[in-house]
Amino acid sequence: MARPVIFDLFHTLVHGADAERDRVVGEMALVVGVPPDALVAAYHATWRDRLVRWDVEETIRILAGRLGGTPSDEQVSRAAEHRRALARRVLGRVSPAVLDVLDALRASRRPLALISNATAETAEAWPGTPLAHRFDIAVFSSDVGLAKPDPAIYRHAAERLGVAPGDCVYVGDGADGELAGAAAVGMTVLRTTEHQDTDPGWDGPSFASLTALPALLSGSLPGRARPAPPPSYAG
Repeated sequence: MARPVIFDLFHTLVHGADAERDRVVGEMALVVGVPPDALVAAYHATWRDRLVRWDVEETIRILAGRLGGTPSDEQVSRAAEHRRALARRVLGRVSPAVLDVLDALRASRRPLALISNATAETAEAWPGTPLAHRFDIAVFSSDVGLAKPDPAIYRHAAERLGVAPGDCVYVGDGADGELAGAAAVGMTVLRTTEHQDTDPGWDGPSFASLTALPALLSGSLPGRARPAPPPSYAG
């Protein structure tokens, strides 16, 4: 069997649209009656909880409450739908070139997986996107209560694929220490800079367009990743 490839999602397969996310959160603040700048700051400050603990409505209620708001259920529902609509838009913008690469990898019988540090609305939107049916498995932090670079989330994905972590190739831009996390469990790591040069200090193989990936995978990639210490992070 060809070596499985595990992809990151944002800034790897699709652009992360960070500025648009902040704009949408500011608009949500107006719906629930709290200052937009304060809600945007609260979203940034609680990224860990949002990745592994809170769903969309829970996030809105908790953060609005911390800012002195008392939104009604109807206001929370409206704000939550605004956030879900953003997730659908962002995932729907995957380029035809990326889909072609994924189709080529599948045609070569290479298993494909996704590991994404993503909040609940992204996981909810995933099944309706052009990406979903091209992947054998998708692991979202909000579903499993784990986030990169925790080694357990990489091992979980490999186990679901039925392979050892060292048999996998990991492809990502490098956010959240994901490259070191993948390397720490033995995966071969490839860094993409197509959407964002997130981890310029990474000294492993890199490429500037996903269209280069099939050729890289057909070349002489190492059997295991370069040695790396286990990642550590506060959380």
